[in-house]
Amino acid sequence: MENMWENEYVYIAARYSVVILCMIVFLAIFELVTKYKNWEEIKQGNLSVALATGGKIFGIAYVFQQSILHQNSLLTMIGWGVYGFVLLLIGYFIFEFMTPGFKIDEEIQKDNRAVGFLSMIISIALSFVIGAGIS
Repeated sequence: MENMWENEYVYIAARYSVVILCMIVFLAIFELVTKYKNWEEIKQGNLSVALATGGKIFGIAYVFQQSILHQNSLLTMIGWGVYGFVLLLIGYFIFEFMTPGFKIDEEIQKDNRAVGFLSMIISIALSFVIGAGIS
């Protein structure tokens, strides 16, 4: 079994599989904290939801990318990925708190593209900060 982990192809496939699984779980958690159904809104052509969701996907992927680059073990990579996701989730709640004049979720659901774009940029920017902390 130990020789299996020495094969770089197997190790890449393992990291890839873990990241895909984490991405699914993390997006499901984001789905729980938003007031709209991401995939239903995207199916209906809501560009704002697509932008916000794309930013979340990029953010999660970038955090894992930095974790893969700077960690040696699969468990450590998962740990940093989960920690980075929690920080992204906190950033989402801070963004909602910092805009008391309107509700982020409601504006994104109404396809307010400016809010959707800003949400995407915030997720990407925060992932860069989190990724820098991992390295």
